[in-house]
Amino acid sequence: MLYEILSLYTEDYSFLNVMNYVTFRTGLAFATAFILCLIMGAPMINWLRKRQKKGQPIREDGPESHLLTKKGTPTMGGFLILMGISVGTLLWADLSNEYIWIVLFVTVGYGLIGFLDDFTKVTKGHAGGLSGKARLFAEFVIAIVAVVWVARYAPIAAGQSALEREAANLLPVLIPENFETSLTIPFFKDVLINLTIYGFAIFGAFVVVGAANSVNLTDGLDGLAIVPVMVAGGTFALIAYICGTPRYADYLYLINTPGTSELTVLFGALFGSGLGFLWYNAPPAKVFMGDTGSLALGGMVGTVAVCTKHEIVLAIVGGIFVMEALSVFVQVGSYKLTGKRVFRMAPIHHHFEKAGWAESTVVIRFWIISVVLALIGLATLKLR
Repeated sequence: MLYEILSLYTEDYSFLNVMNYVTFRTGLAFATAFILCLIMGAPMINWLRKRQKKGQPIREDGPESHLLTKKGTPTMGGFLILMGISVGTLLWADLSNEYIWIVLFVTVGYGLIGFLDDFTKVTKGHAGGLSGKARLFAEFVIAIVAVVWVARYAPIAAGQSALEREAANLLPVLIPENFETSLTIPFFKDVLINLTIYGFAIFGAFVVVGAANSVNLTDGLDGLAIVPVMVAGGTFALIAYICGTPRYADYLYLINTPGTSELTVLFGALFGSGLGFLWYNAPPAKVFMGDTGSLALGGMVGTVAVCTKHEIVLAIVGGIFVMEALSVFVQVGSYKLTGKRVFRMAPIHHHFEKAGWAESTVVIRFWIISVVLALIGLATLKLR
């Protein structure tokens, strides 16, 4: 919004030309979101504490220490993150870019689903929220709409980019046929699998829903989810910027996805709001993000992976989230088939707690793993 206003005066005030740089506006989005979350964090937490009384219900079958240390802590802190992301993005992003609206649509939509789930838990006073089927149905509806939107907008963004390059006397960029509905394979520069609009909608929806619920499963310890989300977000900010910039995409043999570089601004807001939230979520947490935050953040990163054609790389960068989700599937499947549990408790971060690791040890080691996986994911950009 401010970017749109200030861009009107670039001819009169040359110093405002800096607003045309995505990197500069990313910094502004980061600062805006971070400061806003720091200022609004304490009042919001106090308001949530007064409204929720008993705080977030704690699983009775969870680690015993959680009943003692986490009881009474308010949830729905994801509101703080969503506020920072929304304000930072709306102020400094180019709102004519539909990728911004697609990602915000999923982020806010999943945040609303998470809010309803958290609200149900708090009002009922137990850890069971919305019906799993109802929640998944709503998530898939939002995801399918977003993925089809991506497929419809990608050729338009490519056409706009071609016109801009022609006006600037730059060489045109060759965009592969059907790239908007195709799947790219890491390590191969020329391999594109056209899924068609129907296959792409289904596949993309599973990526978005899977990412959202994997982050949701990871959100079980103070600070455990938010830092890996920021690491994954930072990684995909770089991917979005590279894929959206023709000369960088060409150098690395990546599919150029015109328009996605603007998503870097959104990730700047994510990083700022994430740090602001971590200020209050650091052990011992004063507030939990709840499903309000975890579903929204997972959906956001998953949607950007679809926009940039890096869905498979997301599984590497977000390996922590994949590991958490798989531990639950393995645990449930093993118990139903054999009556035995593979892990002491699932998701897997609770297994390590049961094994005697301190909560802070689990959290920091998972942070380290997330950074290593992000570096491996980035390495795939060059190994083509």
